[in-house]
Amino acid sequence: MNNLQRLQLETKGINLDQSELTVYLQENDLQPFDEYNPQSATSKRNIYRSALSVLESIANNPSLMKTVKMDDTTISDFADSIQSRIDQLERKIRTLKTDDQIANESNFFMLFSN
Repeated sequence: MNNLQRLQLETKGINLDQSELTVYLQENDLQPFDEYNPQSATSKRNIYRSALSVLESIANNPSLMKTVKMDDTTISDFADSIQSRIDQLERKIRTLKTDDQIANESNFFMLFSN
């Protein structure tokens, strides 16, 4: 699976051209056709950052934020739902560490110092 396919998994239901998704990936330091490495914390974090960029650009489209009525059902909370997902992704990105941070971790800390 390449990075582009992984981003499409993360943004299921959102239909964007490959060229648009490629731009989001490149803005977040990923090449679209490179192999996705699920063991890399940095790759995972950059995929989530790319998905966040996609959602934020959708949230900036005012025509999607209007109330829609389909078959006696009102869909008015799209803006709330997308903002909730954006907040979830932001929290997840903040808690994820990069490969460098994981490599620099130590299991030793000083309880007392002079």
